[in-house]
Amino acid sequence: MIKVENITKSFEGVPVLKEVTTLFERGKTNLIIGQSGSGKTVLMKCLVGLLESDSGKIMFDNLDFNKMSFADRRIIRKQLGMLFQGGALFDSLTVEENVIFPLNMFSDLSQEEKLDRANFCLQRVNLDNVNHLYPSEISGGMKKRVAIARAIANNPSFLFCDEPNSGLDPRTAIVIDKLISEITQEFNMTTVINTHDMNSVMEIGDKVAFLYKGELWWEGTRFEILDTDNKELNDFVYASELMRTLKK
Repeated sequence: MIKVENITKSFEGVPVLKEVTTLFERGKTNLIIGQSGSGKTVLMKCLVGLLESDSGKIMFDNLDFNKMSFADRRIIRKQLGMLFQGGALFDSLTVEENVIFPLNMFSDLSQEEKLDRANFCLQRVNLDNVNHLYPSEISGGMKKRVAIARAIANNPSFLFCDEPNSGLDPRTAIVIDKLISEITQEFNMTTVINTHDMNSVMEIGDKVAFLYKGELWWEGTRFEILDTDNKELNDFVYASELMRTLKK
């Protein structure tokens, strides 16, 4: 569980997050949606420690992340998995070496144990016989699955995904959505996803937080989002023809 309390963040005096308070639940896919510039990327960067919030609390279970020293934050960072937009694999490393990379940073496993863990994670994302291939030798969808395998290599308690479907065709995007949802439940992780993709929201949105001009404007489930009378949320949701069709 991640509890966010009254988080604020400004850049050069311009507020980007305005006292955002919400809860991201364990074992569920928690989606953050909003227009470009709404603050969702800044919020995620604050959650993972890439940015410092100006005020407020970020609680990982019962630990206040904002009050921890840089060294003490390593306790939390060991429990974080990150799926970057585009996958962000290392081109000079093989698939296997990419998955092992976080294990080299944060674990005390032997090399044999690291290989076993890498194989387990690759099998979990339905990838076989790709260990010694390089990212340039596999498809975009396979790269995303390798990135997911790397993100779960350290068996994290918290998984962060930044636009996981970026650059994927609709069919592959559905595969990635379902995979993220399955591993969230299977490993009982707290998963937080930044997305513009309303198909993802409707497929796997256990909890949806809508940011508007830096404020938490609405939150609920994917089942509630179609019946809301929140004007700004409706304008965002029904911008696509598909969502207008669902509304009918």
